[in-house]
Amino acid sequence: MQIGMIGMGRMGANMVRRLLKGGHDCVAFDRNVELSKAVEKEGARATTALKDLAAALKPPRVVWIMVPASVVDYVIADLRPMLQKGDILIDGGNSHYHEDIRRADELKTSGIHYVDVGTSGGVLGFEHGFCLMIGGEKDIVGGLDPIFATLAPGGALNGTPAANGYLHCGPVGAGHFVKMVHNGIEYGLMAAYAEGLNLLAHADAGLEGREADAETAPLSNPKLYQYKLDIAAIAEVWRHGSIISSRLLDLTAAGLAADPTLQSFGGRVSDSGEGRWTIQAAIDVGVPANVLSAALYARFESRGRAEFADKLLSSMRLGFGGHLEKKG
Repeated sequence: MQIGMIGMGRMGANMVRRLLKGGHDCVAFDRNVELSKAVEKEGARATTALKDLAAALKPPRVVWIMVPASVVDYVIADLRPMLQKGDILIDGGNSHYHEDIRRADELKTSGIHYVDVGTSGGVLGFEHGFCLMIGGEKDIVGGLDPIFATLAPGGALNGTPAANGYLHCGPVGAGHFVKMVHNGIEYGLMAAYAEGLNLLAHADAGLEGREADAETAPLSNPKLYQYKLDIAAIAEVWRHGSIISSRLLDLTAAGLAADPTLQSFGGRVSDSGEGRWTIQAAIDVGVPANVLSAALYARFESRGRAEFADKLLSSMRLGFGGHLEKKG
């Protein structure tokens, strides 16, 4: 199939490469011309303007937008005058599903179809394939099956689309809704690995000298915590035959192998929004999401957002018990 791809970042470029490898005709655009030229060398047709991309595609056009969620509306606004009835716009980034519903309604007035695709796979997607969670009209999504099948991992002979790594989840917005929760789960899994390995990293607490004063909780039996563990090796052994093995653990083990003490990181953990949206959805429908909420709040705390609260705790302890804050 012929497809236009807007956004030649790490994922967008790798998706173009995978589509080219699968025999598709790709027209590429990025505001950074050098990024478009990079995929042109591999067989894509590079364009330097959206009007050129639209002109290069045969109607009905299929255009996949792979840009940050904050700029999707700007891209659609610039592209829309060049599109016509029957064309299909795909947003494969991490847009909020609320925005998908609004955009689909707006585009419908011009006869333009809108499909949302939650895309997982990161920088490894070219080699391993992308997991695709798709929302949109059933017949429109069905017509795009060759594209989805090429981008997805595949490998399940005569299997369902889901077994091959892509799924039509439901109407417009469903794809990004499922991907939103996927990312919320990702936060929780990452936090679980981080907390567990952090505990192992402090399993030598009994070997450390501890101050004996009213402000320091004593370690009841230091002999029970005298293990100097190789955290990188533990992460690696867990990858082989363990029930908690996963792609995230693979990445964790690789990171620890390269930097066992994580000296290149400051521990300030960002969040791109999907975790917040997941928690808001849980609140809206009234379901508990304890682990996912805690993982999100831990990221806030890593950025110093709990500093004022911590100072207040020290202030209260001083007030009711005369407890002096110990210096770090």
